[in-house]
Amino acid sequence: MWVQTTDPLGSLALSALVAAIPIVVFLVALVGFRLSGLLAGVIALVAQLLVAALGFGMPLTAVGGAGLLGLLNAIWPIAYIIVMAVWLYKLAVASGRFDVIRSSIGGISTDQRIQVLLISFAFGAFLEGAAGFGVPIAICAALLVQLGFRPLRAAMISLVANAAAGAYGAIGIPVIVGAQVSGLEVQELSRAMVLVLQPLTVLIPFLLVIILDGVRGLRETWPATLLVTIVFSGVQAGVLWFLGPELADLGAGLAAMVALFLLGRVWQPRRVHREVGAPEPEQHHASLREVIAAWSPFYILTAVILVWSLPVFKNLFASGGPLSALVFAVPIPGLTGSVQTPGGDVVTATWSFTPINATGTAILLAVIVSFWTTPRLRAADLVWTLAETVRGLWRALLLIAIILVLANIANYSGGSASMGTALAAVGPLFPLLAPIIGWIGVFLTGSVVNNNTLFAPLQVATAEQIAVDPALLVAANTAGGTAAKVISPQSIAIAAGAVGLAGRESEILRASLWYSLGILAAVCLWGGLLSVLLL
Repeated sequence: MWVQTTDPLGSLALSALVAAIPIVVFLVALVGFRLSGLLAGVIALVAQLLVAALGFGMPLTAVGGAGLLGLLNAIWPIAYIIVMAVWLYKLAVASGRFDVIRSSIGGISTDQRIQVLLISFAFGAFLEGAAGFGVPIAICAALLVQLGFRPLRAAMISLVANAAAGAYGAIGIPVIVGAQVSGLEVQELSRAMVLVLQPLTVLIPFLLVIILDGVRGLRETWPATLLVTIVFSGVQAGVLWFLGPELADLGAGLAAMVALFLLGRVWQPRRVHREVGAPEPEQHHASLREVIAAWSPFYILTAVILVWSLPVFKNLFASGGPLSALVFAVPIPGLTGSVQTPGGDVVTATWSFTPINATGTAILLAVIVSFWTTPRLRAADLVWTLAETVRGLWRALLLIAIILVLANIANYSGGSASMGTALAAVGPLFPLLAPIIGWIGVFLTGSVVNNNTLFAPLQVATAEQIAVDPALLVAANTAGGTAAKVISPQSIAIAAGAVGLAGRESEILRASLWYSLGILAAVCLWGGLLSVLLL
């Protein structure tokens, strides 16, 4: 049996530096040499194999087992969820219903401040929860341009608004992955996210209005701004605390849109604000029946995910439950019973295959119901949209798999614990700096998922060394990553392409940079304070 060690080189600092080589290689390949994410990931994975085998003495069988576990987790449940979510969105577009959705949103108010709250904040969060992967930034920025916003302003506002939802994109994947790679319970991390990120989420609607029209705009639209803040944050916090991350964006975004729609029936700002030169938006009137039908795929998705998230449903598949036989725990060869931690515990690594109660299966059911309730869709559309989904996502999914393989090898080799032990030298100051690690990870990789995959185990290892709640630091890592989504090259490229500013990404970066840094600073200060208050 092989025993992990955090200091194979006889110097903790040197061992930690060696353990960090794959991460540094990955980041330098992306930034310094501007390689593609896939190529940078492959190079970093090779470096990780060498570090684990030669630097930490990890047997090849254990290396293979850790890599296999990472690959299996990348396929199930992560890739399954992502493909199903984006497939549902593409079906809505192919059915023509998305045009009705767009017109129903734009027709609620001609005031651009209200439109920002409705589209970039509420609808953007809804899309982030359903699809993620830049979909809300692209759609919302393009929608704002169609409603008369200047392209640069539309891109920047959509990027800032995404900070309220980016942590729970694609049915909560960033939190699910963060819990998975760090050994935390998903519910435990979800509740930590409420404590760390929710105070910031409360401020985002106010920030958006101030960006657009200053303090005067906030005075004139305070009923709408306050309403959307209370509804969105209240629903998001409640879903996270009691159900988990899957519906955090879907439920909050939908509730905020409904609240703004109802408010618009009885109240509008006295002064309608529109940018100078902005044309009046075209009005496309659809019947209530058409609007309800257009939104039906997302109603169905929300309802099915809600059922899947209920404790009574989860208990059916829990140990001893009536359907527990449908949950398969597969021991990983090379790890289970073959690796011992420095604390003396024998590793029991398993891959959980859950074909019925998986979140991806819930989304698949929503896809099927939506297809059968949309007469204009044919079987060929179902196949074509799935093919388009896989074709558009395969690079992102492959990169996630590579990062998961790398992260699992780093974790089981003892490398993550080595870095955490060394970083713990800053002691009580580390919680103040933890979000910066997440910010750097997302800025360079463009993904909160990849960031958590890389750095969540490191945060947990450090938390154990300095006696801080591990869930708090993983949540801080996720929150810092969400701040970086505002200016990550991937997000900015998506926004630039959506508003016709390709080649002018630096302008969007300059317009968004200080908002990202301000959000990061707030998360750092709040996370540091929480680490003291929750001791």
